[in-house]
Amino acid sequence: MPFPMTSRRWLWIFVLVLGVAFGTQLGSWGPLESSEARYAEIGREMLTGQDWLHPQLLGIYHFHKPPLTYWLTAAGLGLFGTDTWGVRVLPVLAVLLQVVLVYGLGLLLFQQDRARALAAAVIYGTLPVVLISALNVTTDAYLATLELAATYGILRYYHGGGARWLYLFWVGLGLAFLTKGPVGFVLPLMAVIGYYFQQKQTRRPFTVHHWLGFGLFVLVGLSWYLYLMAENPAFVRYFLVEHTVERFANAATFNRSKPWWFYLVLAPATSLPWAVALVVRAVRTPWSSVPREWRNVLIFWVLVPLLFFSLSKSKLLLYVLPIFPGIVLLTVYYLGRCTEAVLLRWYVGIVAFFGLLLGALCLLPIFATVLPLGLEVKPLTAIWPAAGVITLVLTLTLWNQVRIAPRLLVATTLFTAFLLLSAKPIMRQNELTFNGSRPLAEFIKSKQLTNRPVLVYNELLPSLAFELGQVPVSLNDGNTSLNRETQFQTNDAWRRQLIYLQDPQQEPTLGALLLQHPVLLAKGELKPERRWMLRYFRQQRQLGKWTIWW
Repeated sequence: MPFPMTSRRWLWIFVLVLGVAFGTQLGSWGPLESSEARYAEIGREMLTGQDWLHPQLLGIYHFHKPPLTYWLTAAGLGLFGTDTWGVRVLPVLAVLLQVVLVYGLGLLLFQQDRARALAAAVIYGTLPVVLISALNVTTDAYLATLELAATYGILRYYHGGGARWLYLFWVGLGLAFLTKGPVGFVLPLMAVIGYYFQQKQTRRPFTVHHWLGFGLFVLVGLSWYLYLMAENPAFVRYFLVEHTVERFANAATFNRSKPWWFYLVLAPATSLPWAVALVVRAVRTPWSSVPREWRNVLIFWVLVPLLFFSLSKSKLLLYVLPIFPGIVLLTVYYLGRCTEAVLLRWYVGIVAFFGLLLGALCLLPIFATVLPLGLEVKPLTAIWPAAGVITLVLTLTLWNQVRIAPRLLVATTLFTAFLLLSAKPIMRQNELTFNGSRPLAEFIKSKQLTNRPVLVYNELLPSLAFELGQVPVSLNDGNTSLNRETQFQTNDAWRRQLIYLQDPQQEPTLGALLLQHPVLLAKGELKPERRWMLRYFRQQRQLGKWTIWW
């Protein structure tokens, strides 16, 4: 190796490689429904309307989340262009910052052992769940970054750092609260509890910096909430009950009900192959031989948050993203206890796993032809995974590095880079299958129909609004996702963007639109009682599951 594994330069090389792999063809497919498209369109409308305090989705106020993610999405569009690359670049940068923060936490927990801190950073940055969070724009990538920043700040302060680290803790906590509310406390709070629980740590004295830091938290984290509550007292119940208590306790509130074991399956599956190494080594290591510090990491950084999120009735995979730094640090700790002979066996198994995945991607064009996968994969798509297999083989056979850990980390980095490069053409070729709307928008533009009203039948489709740069008219024919919250609207202008077909009073509005020679999009068939609308259209085109009439 050109310089020892303890050199910090390896961290920046890894961040650079990961950043290039993320950034290549980052905007080659459009925002996907539902979450990513929703955040992209809210950011676009915020940038267009210049209303930074009242987020809007398809012309209707949308207060489901605090505004920080929307602000950052609008900032990305303003700085990097009003396309999908502008939407995704800041989440990618947030994930790269997470990698650096995990390295910093590794230095603290491994007593300045840079080799193990580097291993933690590399493993974290290559976890499948982390890759998904970077390429799927939601609040979760930003929330995980801010929670990690707050956690690093408070632990650095506890390890003898100055007051600036305490301020980082409070500011990070405030920004996390402004990203997703009280759930932003989970990882920092667990880190504080884990630091003191049965470890007899000397408590730092309470100083004026604590009061000033708490003041910063209130100013940063609560200002937007307090502003809206002062504007309309109804927001008090809305934030505290509907979007805190109801989201946690009622599965029907946001249609995100999952079984209690959802995370117990998905969390290990999206951290393969490292989850297998962690579980096997943890089971084979006597609990009494594990230092209290690492027991607390397992209990408070992983198990307690996992239990908390499992008890919630509303579940999505990325909600548990804050537990993965703990998983990674524990994985490095347990593998670090292995002999070189044992580590060699893990190295062979993990690299074989990487090779099998890339090999499967090489054969995907054949599988897509002979199996009912519902995917379109061109033969040239196999170039990137094939190059990955060749690179792994050459690295393994020509590199004479004796130690196993560097070889394992390099193989992991190469696999991840080629995996990202391989996935993007597949995403681009199957946008409609993966719930994107760019092919629909491109067809409308190719037929020069953008000057006409665009009607979307019984689907909430913010991705189409983002791609067209205009808000379509949604025709609600019983789809509950189109039952929008309009209690905070200040006028009836929103009724021009949302028509309830089952409301007889809105028939004149629909009739007026149909006389303007609109474009109508429907996923599947129209209900029989709505097929009378088709007589206003002369042509149609089928694109995937969508039909376009004009």
